[in-house]
Amino acid sequence: MMQAKYSRTLLFVSLLTACGGGKGESTPSGDTSRAARTPTGGTEPTVLIVGTSLTAGYGLDPSQAWPAVLQRIIDSAGLSLRVVNAGVSGETSAGALRRVDWLLQRERPAVFMLETGGNDGLRGQNPDSLKANILAILERAHRLQPSPRLVLFAMEAPPNLGDEYTRRFRAVYPDAAKAAGATLVPFFLADVAGVDSLNQPDGIHPTARGARLAAGNAWKALEPLLRQELVR
Repeated sequence: MMQAKYSRTLLFVSLLTACGGGKGESTPSGDTSRAARTPTGGTEPTVLIVGTSLTAGYGLDPSQAWPAVLQRIIDSAGLSLRVVNAGVSGETSAGALRRVDWLLQRERPAVFMLETGGNDGLRGQNPDSLKANILAILERAHRLQPSPRLVLFAMEAPPNLGDEYTRRFRAVYPDAAKAAGATLVPFFLADVAGVDSLNQPDGIHPTARGARLAAGNAWKALEPLLRQELVR
């Protein structure tokens, strides 16, 4: 899934602050979402996406980030849903856990999506800790009333950390999704990661075209769930 050049790039970027262009994590209460949003208080059910710089749209215009593209796909499909991009560059799963309560109370989502772990992997953090953080985040979302539908995006670990780490990291996502009753979205950067023309010079963050392809990958997995949300 990850080509050799992507592997070398991941090894280089892991020496920096991952997925943040050299920046540290934002504070838990800092709303640094890059995507355009409908003002809070709209009547459409909300799709809240908590994620890293991949979701925030690092290096792109806000309208080019994949959640903004997903919003346009949703609109074109005739679905009345409001996508909120709550991506933060450089954030680990622990950072997402620290701010999720504030986001949940503010947005009261009908669908809660979690894209996290890429920075944990780049920093070589323990997959068991990643799983515990993911489960805690999904549990807090589940406790919201009414309870939102839960979605977890599978991520991949840098291959330079070895086969054992990669195996343990990859297993976190299906295991956590099953335990939390969440819909698992397969690695949505498939056919984007490792392709020079679809990534910015850092080799990590998609270009506008790459983000469109990532949104399309996500939509394939999300369309049935989002349609069901509108009829439940």
